[in-house]
This record gives sequence, structure tokens and C-alpha cells, in this order.
Amino acid sequence: MSFFSFGQSAEIDVVLNDAETRKKAEHKTEDGKKDKYFLFYDGETVSGKVNVTLKSPGKRLEHQGIKIEFVGQIELYYDRGNHHEFVSLVKDLARPGEITQSQTFDFEFTHVEKPYESYTGQNVKLRYFLRATVIRRLNDISKEMDIVVHTLSTYPELNSSIKMEVGIEDCLHIEFEYNKSKYHLKDVIVGKIYFLLVRIKIRHMEIDIIKRETTGTGPSVYHENDTIAKYEIMDGAPVRGESIPIRLFLAGYDLTPTMRDINKKFSVRYYLNLVLIDEEERRYFKQQEITLWRKGDVVRKSMSHQAAIASQRFEGSAASESALERAAREESG
Repeated sequence: MSFFSFGQSAEIDVVLNDAETRKKAEHKTEDGKKDKYFLFYDGETVSGKVNVTLKSPGKRLEHQGIKIEFVGQIELYYDRGNHHEFVSLVKDLARPGEITQSQTFDFEFTHVEKPYESYTGQNVKLRYFLRATVIRRLNDISKEMDIVVHTLSTYPELNSSIKMEVGIEDCLHIEFEYNKSKYHLKDVIVGKIYFLLVRIKIRHMEIDIIKRETTGTGPSVYHENDTIAKYEIMDGAPVRGESIPIRLFLAGYDLTPTMRDINKKFSVRYYLNLVLIDEEERRYFKQQEITLWRKGDVVRKSMSHQAAIASQRFEGSAASESALERAAREESG
């Protein structure tokens, strides 16, 4: 114990009620390592216990109150003094008084709004955490516990293919097509490249996935580009009329959902970058934005029920009624 009782005379611990059963998710820390944290989704209740343990049993601990907070905040690395809180909930656990023995306090934040996905990037961090505090006159005793939030999306109704052309007049004309413009994080990018005119000697061709993180507003905007994946399409010279298929599996890469203008502080966007390199080391490239989204775990339903839903979406209301009736009949039979 230091002079004037500045040493902490108690320890705080935060324990979730469903700690034994709740799923954990890997999440990158600021130093680039990955740790596992308890995983939550938007609207889920966060509940547990705060344990206050006296270091010297029999010695009383005076306090000005005990509280727990649930916080969602954005921290811009170039502005570390300011934390932008978009969620801030407080529960008072004890009124001012004294503790004469170790105590446990229950807490519950019901159906908590968690609008954004947890994110640790080059210039910004979005985090959620619980913070328990014993308020004291000179030095508070507090403990933080981080959690990870994933945002789930439903399958986009409109998901058009991407068709683009790369051309240099009288030298090169290439068309390339990707099957979709929106992909979930475990998806496969399927595409094809057509060589309509080839009068320059192409030595190498690849597709890159580029992540672009944008932070700040107005004059103080920072862009950070990071090449997440490089996929070699061909090594050697193509000929006119040739077509090359592409299959790029996303599951093996460290990707997040696309984030647009999160709390007016930052964005994370993804691009497919087609790169051609000729024998004189000249580079030609074409960039196209894609949207990434996180798919929820599919709840398995009977095949007939799935067929009914599919036909309802595809054929319209008249067909959907008959499909639903047929599904019900098949299930009952």
C-alpha cells in the first residue's frame, strides 16, 4: 500500500452469465495479433455479475458508488484524446457507502442496440466494452472487458453481375465479368476474362482484393489502401479469342463487411483490381468496387418449405399460394 491509501484495496472482476456457452470470435488487436472475445449481435441482452473482492478481509472500503457501463466507441488514432461514444449505458449497482466484505452485484443491459461491427484498422478502432467502477474520492477502481459485435445481413435481393472493359486503342481489348457485385465473407468470386484484341505481349495477369479505409472528414481525410489478396490469373501471353475462368475463394482471407460512413467517422470499402503487366513492365489496371456482407447461420428448414419460399419470391403471389399449399401437403403426408 502506498502513502495516502493510493494503492487499490479491492479488485473488480466482470463475469458474463452465459460465459460458458457463449460463442467466441477472433478479433485483431492494435498490434496486429488476434485474440478471442465473447461474440454478441445487435439487440442481444448483456448480463452478468460484478465481483468486488477486498484484498484485506475485515478492512472496510469506502466508496462513492459502484456502477457498470456498456460502451460502444470509435477511436481515431490521430485524435487519441477524443473517444466518440455512440452507445453509452449506465447501471448503478450500489449507492455511496462502505463494503466490509467481498460482494457480488448482478447487472443486465436488456436488448442492447449494437449498430456497428467491431473493427480494428490502420487508423481507427471501433470497440464495445463493459466497464465496472468503484468510485472513490481519490482514485477509482475500475475494470474493462471487451466484447466483439458482428453485424449480420440478409441476402441482397438485387445482386447484378459486373461487366467491364479494359482497352488501349488498337492494342488491347479485354472484357471481364464477375457473377455478382455483392459477396458474403465465405463466398466465391466466379468470373471470366475474354481477350478480344491482344497486340501487346502480356507477361502476367492477376486480380487483387484491395481494402480502402477512409477516416476523417473535410480537409483531414486519410485513405489507407491494403492489398488483402493477390490471385494470379495467368502467367504467359494470351491470344485473341481466349477466355480465362476465375474462381477466388474469400473464406481464406481476413475480410470484414463493407462499412459505409460509420457514425460519420470512417468507411471501409473493398475493390477488385484487375492488373495486367506487359513484357516492358508496364502496368494496366481496372478497379471495381464490390460489397461484402456477413451471412448469418442458416436455420435448416425442410426442403419443401424452402422450395415454397423460393417460388413465392420468384413467381409471384399466385404461384406462391399453390407452392405453399403443396409444401404443407407434402409435409403432412
